[in-house]
Amino acid sequence: MSIGQELSSIDFQSMIGGPLNAVIKAQAQSAQTSVDFIKSVGFNAPDAKEDPGKPTMVSFTYDKPVEYKNEKQEIVVTNVPHKLTVPILTMLPIPYIRVEEVTIDFNAKINSVTESTTASSSELGVSLGVKGGWGPVSAELKCSYSNKKSSSSTEKIERTYSLNIHVRAVQDELPAGLEKLLSVLENNIQEVKVAGDAKAATTTTPSK
Repeated sequence: MSIGQELSSIDFQSMIGGPLNAVIKAQAQSAQTSVDFIKSVGFNAPDAKEDPGKPTMVSFTYDKPVEYKNEKQEIVVTNVPHKLTVPILTMLPIPYIRVEEVTIDFNAKINSVTESTTASSSELGVSLGVKGGWGPVSAELKCSYSNKKSSSSTEKIERTYSLNIHVRAVQDELPAGLEKLLSVLENNIQEVKVAGDAKAATTTTPSK
């Protein structure tokens, strides 16, 4: 088989199409992972006892300085407890990976070596005998010839294949729908004052 026939017998469709199909499936799995992350982390489970399917919120309290006037009309700074409620989805980076570049390097190295040996030998044997006597002269001639020839041929083909795949993935920009969702959730961030009178909170030195 010639080198050209060797190359034509290679299934390039599988060699190149296989990695590309794998990359497409990996991209689809990455998108599904992003969806699962948003549903499991950002929203309550559908079978949750409280607010099923609603955004998961994180709440914490802190002291916020507030100014007000006391009975003497002095401006007083008081630390008033406040409660902040934030959708957890707005606090976490959302994994959204996109395959930006795929490079497939396929190298085929075929070495074809043909070795042949030929050996030949020939042999010629001649014998001549002549008889003479009183009677009629008689002559006897003997000849022999042999030729031997042997040949052998061997063909050696070495094949070396290598396939290198380079995949470059990046954190892609969020889709427009997801950006709109985060914008709506950001509008739900609430800061409220904890129940209680500001005058009963800790008061700092009056500001004159």
